[in-house]
Amino acid sequence: MSVQTPAPVRRRARVRVQGTVQGVGFRPYVYRLAGELGLAGFVFNDSRGVLLEVEGRSEAVERFLARLGPEAPRLAVVERVLSEDRAPRGETAFAILESPRGGRADAPVTSDTATCEDCLRELWDPADRRFRYPFINCTNCGPRFTIVRGVPYDRPFTTMAAFQMCEECQSEYDNPADRRFHAQPNACPVCGPRAALVWPDGAAIAAEDPIRAAAAALRGGRILAVKGIGGYHLACRADDEAAVGSLRARKHREDKPFALMVPSIDAAGSLVALGEHERELLTSPERPIVLAPRLPGAAVGESVAPGAPELGVMLPYSPLHHLLLADAGCTLVMTSGNASDEPIAFADADAHERLGAIADLLLIHDRPIQTRTDDSVLRVVSGRRILLRRSRGHVPTSIPLPEAAARHLLACGAELKNTFCLAKGERAWVGHHIGDLQNYETLRSFTDGIEHFQRLFAVEPEVVVHDLHPEYLSTKYALEREGVELVGVQHHHAHLAACLAEHREPGPAVGAIFDGTGHGADGTVWGGELLVGDCAEFRRAGSLLAVRLPGGERAIREPWRMACAWLSEAGVSDPPAALRVLVDERRWFQVAELARRGLHSPLTTSMGRLFDAVSAICGVRAEVNYEGQAAIELEAACDPAERRSYPISVATEVDRVVIDPRETIRAITADLRGGAAIGAIASRFHAAVASATVEACAHAASRHGTELVVLSGGVFANRRLGRATLAGLAAAGLRALVPERLPVGDGGISYGQAAIAARRMS
Repeated sequence: MSVQTPAPVRRRARVRVQGTVQGVGFRPYVYRLAGELGLAGFVFNDSRGVLLEVEGRSEAVERFLARLGPEAPRLAVVERVLSEDRAPRGETAFAILESPRGGRADAPVTSDTATCEDCLRELWDPADRRFRYPFINCTNCGPRFTIVRGVPYDRPFTTMAAFQMCEECQSEYDNPADRRFHAQPNACPVCGPRAALVWPDGAAIAAEDPIRAAAAALRGGRILAVKGIGGYHLACRADDEAAVGSLRARKHREDKPFALMVPSIDAAGSLVALGEHERELLTSPERPIVLAPRLPGAAVGESVAPGAPELGVMLPYSPLHHLLLADAGCTLVMTSGNASDEPIAFADADAHERLGAIADLLLIHDRPIQTRTDDSVLRVVSGRRILLRRSRGHVPTSIPLPEAAARHLLACGAELKNTFCLAKGERAWVGHHIGDLQNYETLRSFTDGIEHFQRLFAVEPEVVVHDLHPEYLSTKYALEREGVELVGVQHHHAHLAACLAEHREPGPAVGAIFDGTGHGADGTVWGGELLVGDCAEFRRAGSLLAVRLPGGERAIREPWRMACAWLSEAGVSDPPAALRVLVDERRWFQVAELARRGLHSPLTTSMGRLFDAVSAICGVRAEVNYEGQAAIELEAACDPAERRSYPISVATEVDRVVIDPRETIRAITADLRGGAAIGAIASRFHAAVASATVEACAHAASRHGTELVVLSGGVFANRRLGRATLAGLAAAGLRALVPERLPVGDGGISYGQAAIAARRMS
């Protein structure tokens, strides 16, 4: 009697995949995995992510589910896999289906990604049909966020909709085994976008290869406007001092450093000191600008970064940039395509209007940019990456909220280095870098960005969060929204909450929040704060000693005013010789009297203004042309061999700590009169602030029963201060956090506002 083998158990599963799974080759990956395991079914994109069903032997379905997340494509971020069993249908084939229309968007849009190695090999292969094609891409690289107009992420909802694919491109697009399967920007020289070189008035320049012609113009000392992924750059040879100086004059950017684009990591290493972390950042798919210490004799013009200790370098991240750098054969200045204080140009007509007076020529192309997106900027401090600007390559990747938002919310951020944040449920989307909300153009970029994110992520704000400062344009925008609940959040509390929420730390923590200015809960100008709290609440545990801010906001642009205030507070009647030559004596005593009487001179605890004051006292910088310039140049002046520190008082009362640098100010002036070197003085001052910060944090942590410390605020972008403070906290047995996925400065405020509002709602 024969024994009949039982039929294998057949199973069908319906699977919902959430996360960053559109535009990253996820569907062809599912198709290939199902084929490998002999499974039937289907997969498609929809407004919530990816939906699929698989059917086959039970053990094969189990292996499929186990491998689905861990083996996903490198650009995918799988946040959640939800599966449920369905009745088998007896299907025998697996198919990739068209995305359905309609439904509410809930699928993360991916960020723009640097050209992958496979595409670069084709770009430089004379036998390839895409040889030297400046818009080569595949599912592993290329533009995403900057071309998307809606979801699902399919070609009709991108700025590539107008380009009809040729037969060969369509074949690649339709073939699940091809790496260009459903690559939405897929194109070639026959059917895709094209580059052109034009005069500022828009007239075309005859050139067989516009990029070679543009590179030749750069080598000859010309200034070019170059249309990239998220907007226009202004470019010139970095080693041509005349060209760099001319660009600086035309752009009305007196001192602020220019970013550099280098052809290779080796070229970067010839300009700046690169450690392992800097190399990883430079070659990452995000391709940010990385600030690193300038090497002696770096072959760039003096006007590239006057007075700065670092250079900002980045590698090419689009095929057009790769071609331009290779053809130019040198390092290029590649700075934002704008005049000073304006948003970057991204629309062609706007570029001709605003950049025509700056650039000699424009290298353009006909693929529209949907959303302007600046380059991201980072530096490394003690092995930790510090984001200074979060934009291209990082946006619009969502950041989870530690506590889900019960209602849709919008957080409007701060005034300077603004970002906004939209949130629903556990997910928050921090917008791209907007800039300083101080003119109509930037405000328009802010409002347009909010509207675009609302459409992309189907967020209809019911709660709007804002800073307490009544004059911020972001606050005024919030107050003008109708039919919403308003939530005000203190500026420095938002800094603390952003860092805690990013790291998924519930708190409480001590927060050393050092920045320029923020509206304090008591109505004064805060900026050197010791807070204790979490995402729900905070208390002020201490601060820098309060002094006058002579002339209000004028003191931000004129650091010598803060020097006057701090010297008066320290009992020093006359300015040191180094400062006396920079400031008119009559004006000095007028401002001293202003501060003494408190007229137009609010109290401030700003740590940023203390750094400004010391920079001015030392004669380094009496007036600034961009935010943070005085502190940056003071850091640049530091003598790395100096090991001593100035005395600084940390008064520890029962419930309050006061960092009092008056003794430090007196020691600095004594050293100046004694002929001490500025480098030694600058180093001793940095060491004093770091040691005082550690002592104050240790006292507050002990008093409030925590070992966790948060360092945030723009002052902690200072590499020397950050490194010394982190080392001191570690030696004191305290665990320190710094923002890593969000900017250390005000670019992280909006996420902190969202985290606080979500916590309060719960």
